[in-house]
Amino acid sequence: MLFVRHASTPGMRAARFPGTDEEADAASLARAAALASVVTGPAAWTAPGAAARRSAAAIGLAARVAPALAEADCGRWGGLPYGQVAQEEPDALASWLTDPLAAPHGGESLAAHAERVAGWLDSVRAEPDVVAVCDAGVIRAALGHALGLDPLRAARFDLAPLSVTELTVTRAGWRVAHVNRKVLH
Repeated sequence: MLFVRHASTPGMRAARFPGTDEEADAASLARAAALASVVTGPAAWTAPGAAARRSAAAIGLAARVAPALAEADCGRWGGLPYGQVAQEEPDALASWLTDPLAAPHGGESLAAHAERVAGWLDSVRAEPDVVAVCDAGVIRAALGHALGLDPLRAARFDLAPLSVTELTVTRAGWRVAHVNRKVLH
């Protein structure tokens, strides 16, 4: 199972909560095309967001959309700068950052997001050489599932745009082969 973090977006650079269907940058999509020789597999999936779908297409993957690969729904915080939310709703943000069951923004809790991703991951475990193009939160949730980490601990992984993370299937579950590998130079 190879995860590719999708190409960068204006919201990523502006430190904003994931918004609804944000497009990837043209320059980052051009770099994604260089992954075509490295990222291959008979089964390709993509998150439903535009940045993930366009990244998968730029890589040359005929990916199917998997709603379970969507980033966590940030509710009313979607598209807002992190700094603004920290200033206007410090207690709500602190709750969300310390309680995986909290969803003060009216969206999805980190625990619910992690459960959704884990369910999808286990549903495709029998497929050989799966590639999934999605955002960092989904990859963190998959790593958390593989390592038995709660969503707050899994959030500690740094994942660069267009980096790859690989999980392998074992009898006992999942093994982490590598995280945040940058294959483009």
